[in-house]
Amino acid sequence: MPTYAVIDFETTGMAPNLGARPTEIGVVLVRDGQIVDRYQSLMNAGLSVPWEIQQLTGITTAMVRAAPRVEQVMAEAAEFVGAHPLVAHNAAFDSKFWDAELARVGRSRPADFICSLLLSRRIFPDAPNHKLGTLVSSLRLPDTGRFHRALADAEATAHLFMRLDETLRQRYQLKRVEHDLLLAIQKTPRSGLARCIGRYCGQAA
Repeated sequence: MPTYAVIDFETTGMAPNLGARPTEIGVVLVRDGQIVDRYQSLMNAGLSVPWEIQQLTGITTAMVRAAPRVEQVMAEAAEFVGAHPLVAHNAAFDSKFWDAELARVGRSRPADFICSLLLSRRIFPDAPNHKLGTLVSSLRLPDTGRFHRALADAEATAHLFMRLDETLRQRYQLKRVEHDLLLAIQKTPRSGLARCIGRYCGQAA
C-alpha cells in the first residue's frame, strides 16, 4: 500500500458555502497496514461554535479562540499531507472543507479523495448501516476515543480503510489494491463490484 493521508474535520456547520468553517482537523498517515504518523490541531477561524456543535464535539468557542489561526493550521496540515492521496469517511463533507480552506492559503489537492463510506457500502453491504461508529463496532475495529473529535475519527477511519484494503485483497486474491481501483470501486454500483475488479485486473495485466 502506498502512503495515504486519512483526514477528518470538525466544523461549525455543514457546508463552507453556507459560512461554516473548521474548528479542528486530524490527519493520520497510513502505510503498509499501519498508522505511521499523526497531525491534529484545533483552529480559530474567528467564528463562535454553535451550541449544538459544542454538545456533539465537546469543542467550545473558548477552545477555538485559544487555538492557532486556521490559515496556520491548514498550511501545516497541507505540508503534512504533501502529495499523498486523501481518504475520508463521507469524503463529500470533508473534501469541501479541505478544498475551501486550502484555497484560502493558495493551495490545492493533488488527487481525488477516497471515500471509506462509499467503499464500505460496496464491500460490507450487510453492515447495519455505514456510519463510522457502527462500522467500528460491527467490524470490531480498535477503539480510538471519542467520536466527533477529529483525530479519533481520523484514526477510526484509518483502521476501517486498512480493513477495506485487507478484505479486497483476500476476497479477490489481489496482490495490492491500487488507488485507481479504489476510485473505480466507489463509483460502481454494489452489484457490479466483482465485474469492476475483474475489468481493472484485465486492463492492468
